[in-house]
Formats: sequence, C-alpha cells, structure tokens
Amino acid sequence: MKVTIVGAGNVGASCAEYIAIKEVASKIVLLDIKKGFAEGKALDLMQTSTTLGFNTKIIGVTNDYAATSDSDVVVITSGIPRKPGMTREELISINAGIVKSVSENILKHSPKTIIVVVSNPMDTMTYLTLKATGISKNRVIGMGGALDSSRFKTYLSIALNRPANDIQGMVIGGHGDTTMIPLTRLASYNGAPVSQYLNQKELDKVISSTMVGGATLTKLLGTSAWYAPGASVTYLVDSILNDQRKMIPCSVLLQGEYDLDDICIGVPIIVGANGIEEIIDIKLNKLEQEKLEKSAKAVKNMNLSLQTII
Repeated sequence: MKVTIVGAGNVGASCAEYIAIKEVASKIVLLDIKKGFAEGKALDLMQTSTTLGFNTKIIGVTNDYAATSDSDVVVITSGIPRKPGMTREELISINAGIVKSVSENILKHSPKTIIVVVSNPMDTMTYLTLKATGISKNRVIGMGGALDSSRFKTYLSIALNRPANDIQGMVIGGHGDTTMIPLTRLASYNGAPVSQYLNQKELDKVISSTMVGGATLTKLLGTSAWYAPGASVTYLVDSILNDQRKMIPCSVLLQGEYDLDDICIGVPIIVGANGIEEIIDIKLNKLEQEKLEKSAKAVKNMNLSLQTII
C-alpha cells in the first residue's frame, strides 16, 4: 500500500512518522514545494527505522507528482498554517489555490486514490476538492472531526480523572472554534453516560475547552498543532487501507443527510477500503440539530468565497 503526503511541514512529517511506525503502508511519499525539504524529512525518518523497528519505505520529492503515481491514499496538508490571531476564514484565499492545484495534479497520477484533506479551513477545502475535481464523494474525506473528537475525549478524561481510552465521544459540525459540536449527551465512560459523573458546569467547561482546542495550541506553540493531527490522520488512513470500517466523525459531502445539502461538514461515517462506506444517522435531538444547522450556515457562508476559484 502506498500513501502520499503533500506538505512536509510539521503535520505532514507527523503523518509520515506515525504511518511508518505503525506500518500502515509499505511506502510513503512526502512531497513539498521547498527544494530538499521533503527529501531531508524523509531521510531523517528513514534513519529511525532500525531503532524503531519499522520497514516502511519513505521517500521525499520536490514537486515531483510523478513519484506519487498509484497512491492508494493521498493526504493533503499543504497550505500555510494558522498563526496566532488568524481565523480559519482568513486562510481561504491562500490555501484554496494551493489545495485545488494539488488535488488536480495528484489525480493525474493516481486517478483512483482516496483523498484525505487536512488543510484549513478544512470543511471548505474538502468541499473545494470535491467540486474542483468532480470525483465521487466517497473518495474525499476531511479529517477534522477525528481530531476534534480526540481532543474532546482528552478533556473528558481530564475532567473525569480516568483513562482517555476508556472514554467514547464524538464531535460533529464544522471544524472551527465556533462551529464544532461536542456531543456530551452521547459521551460515555466504559458504557455509562459521562453525565453520571460530571455536572453541567463541568461538561460546559469540557465543551468550551474542546471548541478552542486548536486555538489554545496555536497560542501556546505559535503555530498549528501537529502531533494530534498526525495521529488522527494515521487513524483514518489505517481504517481505509486495512478496511477496518471504523466509525469516525469526518467532514463529508451531505446530500440530504441530517437535512443538509451541498455542504461538507463533520458527521459520523464508516471508513473503509472505498473511503466513505456509509454516513451514519445518530438521531440528534432538537437542540443538537439546531446547532448543526447553525454550524452548517457558517460553513456555507465561508464556502461562498470559493465561487471565483471552483
């Protein structure tokens, strides 16, 4: 199995590292526009193989899309990272052109690949990729919900003082500080609702921390996070390449599901060999549905700026 990662920055390199260590793919191609950058990252990572015990081959290339030929999955991380004080909306004008060019070049050499979009604003970039390429909707997945859900479960584990891996929970909606929806009603600790252990004030704090999770890290680091995004991408790619059919919240094109249409936004899906195997209807209550519709309105407003690009 072959995975291409476009963008060899912090997120792209973390994706390559985790995919290699877990041996999710037999070959990884790192591609970047900066001369020698991807090659250096790939060589550095390959020099960890004997000490970490993996056999995945990693190569780096500078803008050579021919080297990405016949990739089973392509991960697009390219674009400028969000800087302190910068909204995801402000990234659109720069990142849209990059993502459109990348996706079109990728499909020239890997026409059957599944594309995982990481570039921000992620929901809008996922929508752009679909509209610009015209490929089937099951082959384009935005990974934001997987990352937001991992942050949600982390904050729940802190509040509960229990292991994060004993906690189930998901975040739907847009991948943005004001548009994501942590579903506390459905979150559980070893099968029991977390509301049995946390009061509303504690749950509200978890929700707030989750929603600003990316911004918190950007403020602390001076740039976007990379470890958790890399791990979330690896989790998603693993489910695709090994047809694990995991249920993962991701940004996907809705065409009537959840009473929404012509929008890419986060909902739970089954992820397998065909990419999106199924969109899961989790029966939201009235308040959750209202929040999702409000989130969708914000995402659609952001998408309007794509009209001159698509």
